[in-house]
Amino acid sequence: MNPASITRLDLLLAAPEIFLLTATCVILLVDLFIDDARRVITFVLSLLALAGTAWVTARTGVDVRTVAWHGTYVADPVGGLLKVVAYGAVAVVFLYSFGYLQVRRLLKGEFFVLGLFALLGIMVLISANSLVTLYLGVELLALSLYAMVAFNRDSAVSAEAAIKYFVLGSIASGALLYGMSMIYGVTGSLQLGQVSEAVAEFGPSQIGLLFGLSFIIVGIAFKFGAVPFHMWVPDVYHGAPTAVTLFLSAAPKLASFALAYRLLAEGLAGLHDGWQDMLVVLSLLSMAIGNIVAIAQTNLKRMLAYSTISHVGFILLGILAGTSEGYQAALYYTITYVIMAIGGFGMIILLSRAGFEADRLEDFKGLNARSPWFAAVMLMLMFSMAGVPPFVGFWAKLAVIQAVLSVGLLWLAIAAVLFSVIGAYYYLRIVKLMYFDEPTEWRALEGSGALKFVLSANGLAVLALGMYPGLLLAVCAAVLP
Repeated sequence: MNPASITRLDLLLAAPEIFLLTATCVILLVDLFIDDARRVITFVLSLLALAGTAWVTARTGVDVRTVAWHGTYVADPVGGLLKVVAYGAVAVVFLYSFGYLQVRRLLKGEFFVLGLFALLGIMVLISANSLVTLYLGVELLALSLYAMVAFNRDSAVSAEAAIKYFVLGSIASGALLYGMSMIYGVTGSLQLGQVSEAVAEFGPSQIGLLFGLSFIIVGIAFKFGAVPFHMWVPDVYHGAPTAVTLFLSAAPKLASFALAYRLLAEGLAGLHDGWQDMLVVLSLLSMAIGNIVAIAQTNLKRMLAYSTISHVGFILLGILAGTSEGYQAALYYTITYVIMAIGGFGMIILLSRAGFEADRLEDFKGLNARSPWFAAVMLMLMFSMAGVPPFVGFWAKLAVIQAVLSVGLLWLAIAAVLFSVIGAYYYLRIVKLMYFDEPTEWRALEGSGALKFVLSANGLAVLALGMYPGLLLAVCAAVLP
């Protein structure tokens, strides 16, 4: 691209990405001159960078879809919403993680820098309007996450998890790139709009398109963690430090939704019949394996990992519908899942302390006797994940099931309800442990005041959004055409 051809509009629309990149580079340089005792400076600067990026996004947001950077970048309301939610998710992750890292002497500047670079990859992916831009966003996010998983250099378990994640993530990226290459070879274009037009012209009978589509679906499934491409999820979630697992469970899910939406809804909508059948299989397997295997887990991080897989199945229900209502439901479910997942892993961080990881189910025994309020917060989060009314998780599940019913897939909706009922067991098991078992210790919770306040707000959010489900649903409906 000729620098002289870059317009003021290009710079204006990409201002959030430019600002975040500049701020992250500055933080990286500043951190070089800060010792561990003053690492709070890096933490504060990272939060300021997020706040600044949010402000720039609000100032440069658009109400209508606008394409820039010679067709490679798109600014639209759905992208703006996903970015704002991602900023909030990363900020909460940093707040939850600070004390955890400090106590374990893991408070290094690279955690925050890598998190900001991962966020930059998410932003690029969200605003991508080209196959190349999509891939750049995917790789920037993936490379940052690989490094974050291996963040604890002294842990053999973290190193093993990082290697598994790197190898399997590379396979996913390769499959995605190969599929994109096939699509480019057939359509002759990298821009999603032109790809969509070419796909509509060729139709689903073009074997090259279907071949490329298959590899793209494999890549999306890997990034989501959908069965049978889920094998990295439980090991990485378990092996990574809890602060990193918290990050993995949050903002990257927004990126996965954006990847699926941009590629399938905007680029390959003409092949809907083909990718719908594939997503039906992925969704059904994810809900089945995720919910059933989660029952057998004794480690909370692994249980929540399989829970994530089951939730991915529900997100795919909305996407496979291929309708506006379906995409809105999938977006709604993704945002609500991020809120619930952050709270769930935040509770693990709250109960943890130096030399003790509260990542086993038995660590939550008798929590109500130790702290009635945070037992109630965990109850709200677990009930929401289980889909119990009036919490927001119930409305999210209802939305995607209605989207499936609207396209005539009654049997799939029944299966979703069935697996949701099965999945409720392992969430209710945690509630039983908190309220009906005797505590194994009576030590007071050691989290900071900021952590306790934000976590309390996190728990109340799933209740408030459940009491008034129309608020977030209306926002999702407004940003999607």
